[in-house]
Amino acid sequence: MTPSKMIENPSRRTALGMLVATTLGGCATQQVSSAEPERLVADAQTTLSNFIRDPDQTWIQDNLSRARALLIAPQVVRAGFIFGGSGGRGVLVARDGRAWAGPAFYNLATASVGFQAGIDVSEVIVVVMTDKGFNSLLSTSFKIGGDASIAAGPVGAGARSTITADLISFTRAKGVYGGLNLDGTVVSTNVPWNDAFYGGNNLLPPDILIRRTVTSPKATGLLADVAKATK
Repeated sequence: MTPSKMIENPSRRTALGMLVATTLGGCATQQVSSAEPERLVADAQTTLSNFIRDPDQTWIQDNLSRARALLIAPQVVRAGFIFGGSGGRGVLVARDGRAWAGPAFYNLATASVGFQAGIDVSEVIVVVMTDKGFNSLLSTSFKIGGDASIAAGPVGAGARSTITADLISFTRAKGVYGGLNLDGTVVSTNVPWNDAFYGGNNLLPPDILIRRTVTSPKATGLLADVAKATK
């Protein structure tokens, strides 16, 4: 490594931290406008449509009917030089029988060390295949690959691989990286966004996805598209 690169690393690590912080927006404490979660729901609907129409995403198209829940993150930003990481927001929808409920809002954040360079933005769908995977997401915070196993879904026309995992991830990205590895990603509940979207107070995922104490007509389009895709 040249001296100039050795000097460069700390500033890039700082820039990465600022990038992830900006992506997550400090939403644990800040006041949230309802427009922000509404926009995320609309973007999640677009992301789902992108995967359904993508000829390289045949596995997810053929197997969504088996899903217990879907975690959709329209924009996960990853950047770094040697020290890297990613951050973004997502929504979780879940079903009991044929009825879909949600969304509940989440933050995603991870850090990594390795030979990587550049910046990319990925849209992500995590197919939750088991009750174990779903129950992990109902907690306030959990690390993917810890309590619940994760595997990268097969990509390509005619993909027919058999996968056994609690969570199966799919990404679409344009950038330097070849793919986004979600193993080790910390997924945490975004209570302020839940409250802003539903007009509630301290709403947690079980309130939205299990007890269904709140609903919103603003979720109708996304839930209808998910129901259609998972028939």
